[in-house]
Amino acid sequence: MSTQAITGPDSEPLGAVKRRGLSSWQVWGTLMLAPYVVIFCAFVIYPVAYSFWLARDPHVYERLFEDPIFFRTLINTLVFLIVAINLKMVIALFLSGFFASKRAWVGLVAVVFILPWAVPSIPTILSIRFMLNPEWGVINTTIFQLTGDDGPNWLNDPTLAMGLAILTHIWKSLPFWTLILLSGRLTIPHDIYEAAAVDGAGKWQQFRFITWPSMQALYVTCTILSMIFTLGDFNSVYLLTGGGPADLTHVLATLGIRYLRLDQVDMAMASIIVALPLVLPLVFIMMRRLSK
Repeated sequence: MSTQAITGPDSEPLGAVKRRGLSSWQVWGTLMLAPYVVIFCAFVIYPVAYSFWLARDPHVYERLFEDPIFFRTLINTLVFLIVAINLKMVIALFLSGFFASKRAWVGLVAVVFILPWAVPSIPTILSIRFMLNPEWGVINTTIFQLTGDDGPNWLNDPTLAMGLAILTHIWKSLPFWTLILLSGRLTIPHDIYEAAAVDGAGKWQQFRFITWPSMQALYVTCTILSMIFTLGDFNSVYLLTGGGPADLTHVLATLGIRYLRLDQVDMAMASIIVALPLVLPLVFIMMRRLSK
């Protein structure tokens, strides 16, 4: 008794597996993607893996945790985050309402306001440091001319120096977040405000019941993203105070430079790795919010 194989429309057995090579489009797509994969491996995967390899010894972290400067840096970082982010975002929220005004002169003010963010960090922050110089800085010179007394040594007091670094960070990044929140305000239909005004709602009531509910999701997302940016802010502290005086104003973004100057590369890498428990949850929350 003979058995005939079941064939498909092309006279081939249905159970046969067709082996096909890559199409020309797939070949060209692979070739176009290959340089990006190489760059990603060379400039992202390799540096991160090499950092973990340099700080692979558990004793490195014991030395890091025994360093009193490290715990002072953790406190500085938390203070920097809590004060700078909240103050910056609240000011940006209310300034976005100011710049939403349609008066002609507000546009001119906005051009001047955005300059600190548009100009590179090195010249702007160094200019602030020169202004704060206790001997020939313009601030102490003005104080001496007005009162006859010498001004304070601004960057020689750790608390004062950290406060000035926070203010510098706010001044430098405030225009960016103001623009983001301003774009959120402009998406709110103006008819809602007109209807609320007809019903007798004041400015505060309009903000509480219209503006804030409409911008709450954007505000929270910007706050989380600002935390990620602030954790990596190197310029505001290092260019203004250099971590001084006596390494008491370092944050996690600048602590690695201190160890590199001491020729402790493994400690420098470990100080960066210990910041990952702060960064990774923020990145995860941020990606979850963006995916929605």
